[in-house]
Amino acid sequence: MLQLQTIRESKDEVIRRLAKKHFDGPKFINEIARIDSERRKTLTELETIKAEANALAKQIGELMKSGKKAEADDIKNKSVALKDSEKKLQEVLAAFEEEQFNLLVQVPNLPNEVVPEGRTPAENATVFTHGDIPKLHEGAVPHWDLAAKYDLIDFELGVKLTGAGFPVYKNKGAKLQRALINFFLDRAAQAGYMEVQPPIMVNKDSGFGTGQLPDKEGQMYHVTVDDLYLIPTAEVPITNIYRDVILKAEELPVKNCGYTPCFRREAGSYGKDVRGLNRLHQFDKVEIVQIAHPSKSYEILEEMRHYVAGLLKELGLPFRTLLLCGGDMSFASAQTYDMEVYSAAQEKWLEVSSVSNFEAFQSNRLKLRFREGNEKPQLAHTLNGSALALPRIVAALLENNQTPEGIIIPEVLRPYTGFDKIS
Repeated sequence: MLQLQTIRESKDEVIRRLAKKHFDGPKFINEIARIDSERRKTLTELETIKAEANALAKQIGELMKSGKKAEADDIKNKSVALKDSEKKLQEVLAAFEEEQFNLLVQVPNLPNEVVPEGRTPAENATVFTHGDIPKLHEGAVPHWDLAAKYDLIDFELGVKLTGAGFPVYKNKGAKLQRALINFFLDRAAQAGYMEVQPPIMVNKDSGFGTGQLPDKEGQMYHVTVDDLYLIPTAEVPITNIYRDVILKAEELPVKNCGYTPCFRREAGSYGKDVRGLNRLHQFDKVEIVQIAHPSKSYEILEEMRHYVAGLLKELGLPFRTLLLCGGDMSFASAQTYDMEVYSAAQEKWLEVSSVSNFEAFQSNRLKLRFREGNEKPQLAHTLNGSALALPRIVAALLENNQTPEGIIIPEVLRPYTGFDKIS
């Protein structure tokens, strides 16, 4: 959530930057500023009345002590009138605050100045590429055919048990999943991330804190009886560990990682490529999260995207790094890099990771702050990244490493799988 102080001091700049996300800044920001002005006037009136009421109360007490009851009664009548005015002003103030809050939560984060203009993924900027596109043998097939041939993933059984987008991993397919999770967690630990295993359901406060609610409510699975939400990413519970927390400056950066299943309704994905593992409702992911000093957050963003790139290099997957344009960024992000791997049998790029800096947008909702010495607490910056999401990694590994004799397992995964080939 944007800070009111930012809107007060830089209203025109806020509107200009929101235009890069194709958001109607003039409509929302001008109205927020107008309400803020009225709210502050009302607050000043309220404080004036309170001060006057306190002065009268003191005067009444002194008159009563002096035995001047009649004079005290006259002043009491004035005091009652002031109390009525105070109550009305408090109601007006509360209405202004509610109206302002309801508008603020609809305003996305401001994109960083380096974010390119654009509305669609086609306008994202490619900032890095690595690896050669594999040349497959004649008769090579996409991962869903490989999954059936080697009995690795059963999509039809998933439909029977739950529905489309909930695959069942079997045999070496299940072991490959577990191997990737452990490999990603071990690498995160080596990079200094503390592992946590959070709940996979969260309450509304947690969903609000990281910006999923109310913006992405339609994309989340809602357990209505208990009013809980299945997490779309481990970012939500891990970042919310620090909700309403004041850290010490010397504790920064805080580095956490966690493996969870993730759940997304994928509402509105009709017509997109949903074949095989390309788009699921339930999938596994290892997430990395950092809480950083504002002066260091963009340095840490670069560190995190290079870390994810290192994982892809170890797996031997060709990939590219994209700097997302304003129209393709998430609601809460100030700057995002996407990593895409090349899926050789499908002949397309598949997104496997997003690494984002949210600056103070999430921490303002979370009331996540840090203190330097005896100074007043200030908002921290939050960052996260997929390191990595499994489905499209598995798709690319199966497709890119297929041979007529079977599927070769990357050397780095063999200590985790216990086998070097699927045949």
